[in-house]
Amino acid sequence: MPPYSRGEKYKMPRPKYRSRSLRRVQKKMPGGKTKQVYVERKPKTHKCAKCGKDLKGIPRLGSEKAKNTPKTKKRAERPYGGFLCAACAREKIKKEARLKLS
Repeated sequence: MPPYSRGEKYKMPRPKYRSRSLRRVQKKMPGGKTKQVYVERKPKTHKCAKCGKDLKGIPRLGSEKAKNTPKTKKRAERPYGGFLCAACAREKIKKEARLKLS
């Protein structure tokens, strides 16, 4: 039953919380009651530029956190790391080597 039907006053969320850019999460408070809290949504995972698969080892960070994270933690330590998945990178390196030899 909603709180306003029990005689409690319904409280409208503040304007900054009315947008759907924030996730609504039901959190249990120490008193035993549940309260709706607003949490930032996580960004989507990074995709391979060639095949579109999710890239492994690349964190889903917002712009503020990504700015303060070292570059080595934001991409794989290999050629095309953070841009191509391992399979596509291997394929591209092989293709480049073959072109170089012929």
